Amino acid sequence: MSGLTSLATTAATRVPGWDLLVEPWQFAFMQRALLVTVVASVVCALLSCWLVLIGWSLMGDAVAHAVLPGVVLAYLVGAPFAIGAFLFGVGAVALIGGVRETTRLKEDAAIGVVFTTVFAVGVVLVSTTPSQVDLSHVLFGNVLGVSDADVVQVLVLAAVAFAVLVLLRRDFTLYAFDRVHGHVIGLPVRRIGALLLGLLAVTVVVALQAVGVVLAVAMLITPGATAFLLTDRIQHMLLVAPAVAVVAAVAGTWGSYVLDVGSAGLVVVCQGLLFAVAWVVARRRDRRAAGLARRRPAAATRAAT
Repeated sequence: MSGLTSLATTAATRVPGWDLLVEPWQFAFMQRALLVTVVASVVCALLSCWLVLIGWSLMGDAVAHAVLPGVVLAYLVGAPFAIGAFLFGVGAVALIGGVRETTRLKEDAAIGVVFTTVFAVGVVLVSTTPSQVDLSHVLFGNVLGVSDADVVQVLVLAAVAFAVLVLLRRDFTLYAFDRVHGHVIGLPVRRIGALLLGLLAVTVVVALQAVGVVLAVAMLITPGATAFLLTDRIQHMLLVAPAVAVVAAVAGTWGSYVLDVGSAGLVVVCQGLLFAVAWVVARRRDRRAAGLARRRPAAATRAAT
């Protein structure tokens, strides 16, 4: 990173006006923030492809909010917050499944009841211990203040999640599109679903360090939704979504320094803007395709006459 910074600095001295582009990356805290944000964005983007395809976007929202009590309790006992967040994330998934299977409630209702209640418990815990826990950092992240230990933690968890997502991408894709066929050919459908939920909990822990509880939801949904608008092939989605996430991460982190605003919020805003662009592109493409489809029968009729 230091070598890249020195090269960029040299280029900035030669090209007038480029100093604003390279100035933020001369600081160690900005380099750590960029690294953590890019890594978290890529992992979240990969997982978001399957969350969008399966229809688990609301599940991602639930897990992201449900980890708050775990984070608070971890702070109180002096344990790594990742442990508390992961345990409560997995616990929330299990509780949602239990409510759904033992009641007549549909999945969305079970998710809504569980995650709002668990999140509220976290808010109560924070309000009773204001001196120990900074609510704004837990909810909205503090990527500019990450330490070297935080960076290592994010890199390790992200590497594990990334490796599993890439190695088992075909199994996850089959699970998303045709679980019955997967079961027939011997795919352990239940285990694949449980593994995806476990990866969701791990990915939320990774995203927490960059953007916090609330904004982690956007990182788990927006890149996959953007890629879904631009392509109908899962192989392309797995490339487009991380690319979108990286662009938003770099632009948001750089913009937060220049504009003096919150990094996490601006990264998510950049993701939203890219989604808006993809929506416009997709609308034009669909209209063009519809126009071609209408003209073909008319041309065939004229040719026949």
